[in-house]
Amino acid sequence: MADPSFDVVSKIDRQEVDNALNQAAKEVAQRFDFRGTNASISWSGELGVTIRADTEERAGAALEVFKEKLVKRSISLKALVAGEPKQSGKQYTITGTLKQGIDQDEARKISKLIRDEGPKGVQAQIQGDQLRVSGKKRDDLQSVISLLKNADLGVALQFTNYR
Repeated sequence: MADPSFDVVSKIDRQEVDNALNQAAKEVAQRFDFRGTNASISWSGELGVTIRADTEERAGAALEVFKEKLVKRSISLKALVAGEPKQSGKQYTITGTLKQGIDQDEARKISKLIRDEGPKGVQAQIQGDQLRVSGKKRDDLQSVISLLKNADLGVALQFTNYR
């Protein structure tokens, strides 16, 4: 029988993000403090988000509303990369993207963390935009999962295919 293993991935549920964006857009359109500021939140591309408002403060507040909706839908804020408000014409624009997948540098950093601080006999292999962690004992894999959950890696991690 093969050694127990699990995958470390970084994925977002596109439908949940879409629901959060629609809820945030609806709240921005209806809230009293956003009246007359032309505030809006919309998709720009596959995983891009654009927030517009007449003032820098209202653009930032609309971003906070969107973040609040993401958290309520169990989507990590580490997946959202938002820029600073930029003035374009009479409006301020914040562009953000949703990050998905683990890039090579992050994967190497996670693999090194598992090697250095994880239990003996646990290996991490980089497979594209995810990592496969395998070991002799399931308890060792559980300790690796708790190690990665407690480490601040700057990437939203999920653990799948635990077998």
